[in-house]
Amino acid sequence: MARNPQFTLAEIRSNLKGYLGNRILLKANRGRQRTVTREGILEKIYPSIFIVKLDEHKYPIKRVSYTYADVLTGTVELTVYPPTGGDIKIACE
Repeated sequence: MARNPQFTLAEIRSNLKGYLGNRILLKANRGRQRTVTREGILEKIYPSIFIVKLDEHKYPIKRVSYTYADVLTGTVELTVYPPTGGDIKIACE
């Protein structure tokens, strides 16, 4: 049985809300076998997008934003590093 995509987007959003302010690693597929890997802090959550503040010493861009649909489709993979240790992968199955 197929899941309702809106419910899945809501799940992704609610999962990310719990990790606001935590360090995050994101891998974004840019097409034609180009993958961008960046590290930063999950800064803000909005109804349609989330914003990651990147390390200013490593990257020339200060912030990047992605939609929850990017996570749903697998275009963006997120790994959260909570302060308690370990890592948590946020992905849609």
